[in-house]
Amino acid sequence: MNQFKDNFSKQSDEYRRFRPTYPEELFVFLSTLTDEHQLVWDCGTGNGQAAIGLTKYYEHIHATDASQRQLGNAMKHDSIMYALEPAEKISLKDHTVDLVTVGLALHWFQFDLFYQEVRRVLKPKGVIAAWIYRLPTISEEVDTIVRHFHDEVVYDYWQPENHHVDNGYANVPFPFATVEPPKIEMRKTWNRADLVGLVRSWSAIQRIISTTGKNPIQDLERQLGEVWADDDQKEAVWELILKVGRV
Repeated sequence: MNQFKDNFSKQSDEYRRFRPTYPEELFVFLSTLTDEHQLVWDCGTGNGQAAIGLTKYYEHIHATDASQRQLGNAMKHDSIMYALEPAEKISLKDHTVDLVTVGLALHWFQFDLFYQEVRRVLKPKGVIAAWIYRLPTISEEVDTIVRHFHDEVVYDYWQPENHHVDNGYANVPFPFATVEPPKIEMRKTWNRADLVGLVRSWSAIQRIISTTGKNPIQDLERQLGEVWADDDQKEAVWELILKVGRV
């Protein structure tokens, strides 16, 4: 088994603070897909954002991550059991899970081994749902600056797995009977500092700092400051890209 790539432990607090929160619409949709609502495996749970949202609709959430630091920042709830486990080998029993969820993490997994575990733990007709989101839409000026920063300034520091996100999971294998999802968006009103915090949580930023000793964020802040006043609030919109399937 390949060594786990821990891309978010260093910035786990910023990851928790600045990533957008999932809309209730996502969890309502997922809950309609399963006949029973006893157990969810939330794989690659990170700070537990999806796990928390699922507690309103499922009795128990088994939330796993391979990063202890991410789990240390996870949101607590009586219905959630957090476990330090890799996606490719977990402790759940065979055919006990109604729903498997993977938010912004599937591209880091070893697909064949993970899907083997998914098939092992899901009940008959159980459902797997994986999703990602890409850069937010804010304004033409801001979007241009952030896109250039993402595609040009830090491009060489993205890992191959990150490119699966860029192309909307188009090349990610998904060997399940497809379920067509609705269009779901996330919206958040924030200021310039919030956007900078989100960018700082990118794994590529931490890789640049550890490799070169330089932090490219300062140049980004300067450019954004030219088009976005300190006290100006703007709405950011992300479209969720979902892959949903049934065994």
